[in-house]
Amino acid sequence: MSEPLYLAPRLESRPAALLDSPAFLHPLITALGSPLNVVLPDQLADNVRRFRDVYARHRLTGRICFAHKANRSSALVRRLAATAPATATATTTGIDVASLGELQHALGGGFTPDRIVATGPKDPDFLWLAARTGVTVAVDSPAELAALAALVERFGLPRVPVLPRLSEFTAPGTRILTRRSRFGTPAAEADTLLDLVEKHHGSVEFTGVSYHLDTMALAEKAVALEACLKVLDESRRRGLRPRAVDIGGGYGADYLADGDQWERYTTELTRALLGRREPITWEGHGYGLRGENGTLRGALGVYPGHRPVAGPRYLDELLTQTAPSLARPLATLLLENLYDLHTEPGRALVDQCGITLARVVEVRETAAGEPLVRLAANARDVGLEDHGLLVDPVLVPREPRGEGPPVGVYLLGNLCLESDLISRRTVFLPSAPRPGDLLAFANTAGYFMDFTADHALHQPIARKVAVYRDGDGGPWAWCLDEQYWPHLNAGDDQ
Repeated sequence: MSEPLYLAPRLESRPAALLDSPAFLHPLITALGSPLNVVLPDQLADNVRRFRDVYARHRLTGRICFAHKANRSSALVRRLAATAPATATATTTGIDVASLGELQHALGGGFTPDRIVATGPKDPDFLWLAARTGVTVAVDSPAELAALAALVERFGLPRVPVLPRLSEFTAPGTRILTRRSRFGTPAAEADTLLDLVEKHHGSVEFTGVSYHLDTMALAEKAVALEACLKVLDESRRRGLRPRAVDIGGGYGADYLADGDQWERYTTELTRALLGRREPITWEGHGYGLRGENGTLRGALGVYPGHRPVAGPRYLDELLTQTAPSLARPLATLLLENLYDLHTEPGRALVDQCGITLARVVEVRETAAGEPLVRLAANARDVGLEDHGLLVDPVLVPREPRGEGPPVGVYLLGNLCLESDLISRRTVFLPSAPRPGDLLAFANTAGYFMDFTADHALHQPIARKVAVYRDGDGGPWAWCLDEQYWPHLNAGDDQ
């Protein structure tokens, strides 16, 4: 066998310690079944502190809102609700909800309306409850703003705080143009939007503007933030009193422990597709790439697994960017205008907060000698590759044994479908797995636990548990996700 092509996951101390506790994990699977999703609520509190440190470094205040769509967990929502700032003037935490159900979940999890922002497409029911409870509404269009105002007027409700969402930004004198979005009002039409805000001033309270860009490019986000600041300047000239700009999410996560492994794997993948080495994927799958007559074509359609500038560090880099036309650091412009900065991290805020466990059911080989490992889970339960993420699972043996030799395997799901491959690439493990062992897929809390899971072919979907420790380094404890409340352990005063 050629030298193994590992893509080892990055593990911080808390999830690493949990994966080093097989005597705790195996009974969980025995009791609750495979697959099983495990969330670490206290890791979320650590991540909040790191984002707050960035705010403090730039002397900014505002609100860090968890993008709830990243994970359905009750434990994570309740833990976040308990993360109170150290001082009254410090950055607060909140939650971004994108559906009626998420809004109800946030309210039931301990969030007060002043800490909730309603985003995404809104049907009348969602908009009514948002208006009824007085949460901040990131209105997506002039029509949505008018509909919200009509609800307020019809039911005699107090003014609802709004953060109109903008999109399609340009920067004079530069070649940077942010990509189009189906959400938000084009920035070029901001005057029309402000006219509507003034028309409905008795029903809505203009608190600022927002945007969310589906991009990793810092330059694009700098253009968007500068454009938002200019819209806020215009709103002040009109006599409005904006207080904040919400820059959405997109801070990313660094999933791999070693960037060299990422570079080597992508290099070897291209060599395999060009026929210059043995295949390393099932039936020559190329993740968007293909070899044609000795030429590589297409584009690699995967998430950049090694992304060291991610999460809080990405936010820090963004705030140090120079505004394209105002020629000042973005953080300085926010500070000088006394604007709050609101952010909506999803995967970045739940980085290292979750693990998906799956039990090994069968180990066999194809007629061609390819090792196959079937799990008590399917590709919908462990949707890493469907979301473009290539990272190795961690082997948690049922019984202690020495490592080696390493083995390359394909991971199969439990559905009666040819397409149910948990890995379309050869996954290298430190030793051959055996039935009853566990494979632990690290860092799945951000978008990988809930987005695709279903009851296909009557297979059960993963249950979810919250795992925590009493005090520093104490024994692990667990409860069902919906039964977790922050008072269960000592970490409820972060």
